[in-house]
Amino acid sequence: MNFRTDLALERKELVKGKSIDGIKVDEKQNSECKTTVIDIISENAAKKIGKGVGRYITLEMNAFSDEAAVSDGRLKALIESIESLLPKGEGTVLVAGVGNSDMTSDALGPMTASMIFATRHIDEEVQKTAGFSKKLRPVASVSTGVLGKTGIESGEYIRSICAEVNPQCVITVDALAAGSVSRLGTTVQMSDTGIAPGSGIGNTRKRIDEGLLGIPVIAIGVPTVVNAVSLAAELSGVRADKFNSDVLSQGERLIVAPKDIDLMVKNASYLLALAINCALQPSLTPKELYGLM
Repeated sequence: MNFRTDLALERKELVKGKSIDGIKVDEKQNSECKTTVIDIISENAAKKIGKGVGRYITLEMNAFSDEAAVSDGRLKALIESIESLLPKGEGTVLVAGVGNSDMTSDALGPMTASMIFATRHIDEEVQKTAGFSKKLRPVASVSTGVLGKTGIESGEYIRSICAEVNPQCVITVDALAAGSVSRLGTTVQMSDTGIAPGSGIGNTRKRIDEGLLGIPVIAIGVPTVVNAVSLAAELSGVRADKFNSDVLSQGERLIVAPKDIDLMVKNASYLLALAINCALQPSLTPKELYGLM
């Protein structure tokens, strides 16, 4: 069976106890959030855990559906992680929400993109008139939709916009698949390797990364679904490869979301949007940006 997860941390846990050259792991903890940084620095290591060469930052925190308030610990860890992945400079950033706004478990990207403080169209004179004391970084925001509704791959959509907007980097936001129920709505993953939309549920689309766009791509996501086979294995304590072929066949077709998925996605998208806004506009406070979202 193919263990379906978008999380590098879960891929690393699968090989726990095994020594793999080319992987560096660093952890830190504040009062509200645990941050794990996994650097995959060799192609051999990347092949063994099934993730590309690059940096993966995983934040583990209380469930978004249980904690709606924006806490300093969670927000601070998110902002610092985003800032660490941003390229140096003050060039334009394109934030792209990937996913289907009509499907709650896949609406994280579009909902986050709708709350991004877009500034690319605001010239310096207007900024001064509006009372901004420091120059704002130019930011553009877009929701790509999904191939089944638009007939356009998300990667194609973003690439065509980049040709016109000419951003310094792209930040993509998308819902992810986890291999464990405990990761749903409690984990944020960021990476500098881009994304392959749909890969966690076996519907892989064209990768959105630096190879496609020619500029750095920062991928941010929250797990909102889990494969039914992984769920059954976790709850029963029976290894998935011990299930009979009929169970595997049926289970592989099912993707499960928690019952509070609407609240989870709403709170997660709000916190991600605020963190992205804060990272891109450091001259403004979270309170000021809250009023502009």
